[in-house]
Amino acid sequence: MRSTFVRRSVMTASAVSLALLATACGSSDSKGEDKADAPAPAASSAAPAAKGKTDAELAGVIVKQADLPDHLVKEATAAEAAAGAAATSDKPDCLPLVKAQSMAPVGKAAGTARTKAVAKPKDGAGGTPDDKMKAIMDALGANATAVTLSSYDGKGAEEAFAALKSAGTACAAGYGVTQDGESAKVTKVVPGTPVTAGDEALAYTVEADSDGVKVSTQLVVVRKANTVATFSALSLSGTAEQPKAVVDAQVKKLG
Repeated sequence: MRSTFVRRSVMTASAVSLALLATACGSSDSKGEDKADAPAPAASSAAPAAKGKTDAELAGVIVKQADLPDHLVKEATAAEAAAGAAATSDKPDCLPLVKAQSMAPVGKAAGTARTKAVAKPKDGAGGTPDDKMKAIMDALGANATAVTLSSYDGKGAEEAFAALKSAGTACAAGYGVTQDGESAKVTKVVPGTPVTAGDEALAYTVEADSDGVKVSTQLVVVRKANTVATFSALSLSGTAEQPKAVVDAQVKKLG
């Protein structure tokens, strides 16, 4: 599937105070006098719901060049963000997957940050002509990973993660995608190499057909508290590798 990366709540807790009126059963003494009612316990109040991070706060924790010395890291453009926000699917249940691969948040996020990381090929400048050619080919097939952080109020992050998990099952047989004026057909979504990170994580291999070209991308989703990190990796070779180094570096920054 082509993506623009290749081409270009506090939820107010209402007063849930329940007044528990405990009235003592007035046991009578020998003179028949009733005892005073016991005082009602203090009302309890619910803790405020978690508040999501803002765009600026997420910009401070998204991976940077210093975090990934073996990659070239560059911030996503406003045009890429806009194209991702407008991306659609012919199957509503599959829209979370489309959004996750298009640097767009799933659902309503309090804040979002985006960047791109391309793996550096090994330097073949000092080798034989064959070494140099291999370095060029490696560069063309290097993994390119779109990283998106989306933070949510309340239980929004858990809900976004659950939507992505459900979409992986509902959309296993494929779906259509339209983004930035181009259409592609995802032919299959299957579980990827398991990922252990954050509070919960999942991984998919997404196979697609774009203009007759078969493309296999790797999608990793990690939830840490009320922030969801998505990693969509592809390669011009047509088959991407799971971006483990990028995932590890980003999860470390999320704490």
